[in-house]
Amino acid sequence: MAEQATQNRPASDPLRRGEQSTAQPPPLPAKYTRSARKTRVGEVISERMNKTIVVRTITRVPHPKFGKIVKQIRRFYAHDEENKAKTGDTVRIMETRPLSKLKRWRLVEVLQK
Repeated sequence: MAEQATQNRPASDPLRRGEQSTAQPPPLPAKYTRSARKTRVGEVISERMNKTIVVRTITRVPHPKFGKIVKQIRRFYAHDEENKAKTGDTVRIMETRPLSKLKRWRLVEVLQK
């Protein structure tokens, strides 16, 4: 039976010639691949908590109706494992899994002291 199946295949088929198939597996679905994580640059405004910093980021965007450039200020709670960021430092933070009720970011590097 297996001989009949190979005889019905075209001559260009690698399985008929006795070769191994070198086809690549299909790519993983979107739910299994990880997208790029968001990063923000901001200023540390509080480092009183242990292993936690509060970072203020300022984004300049045009007003939706009037077009004037306005500042959007957001505060992020970020995880600082080594307590190396101090108030006034400029830091880069990266999105991560939830670490506590408010912390969803972690410190990547201190850019300027």
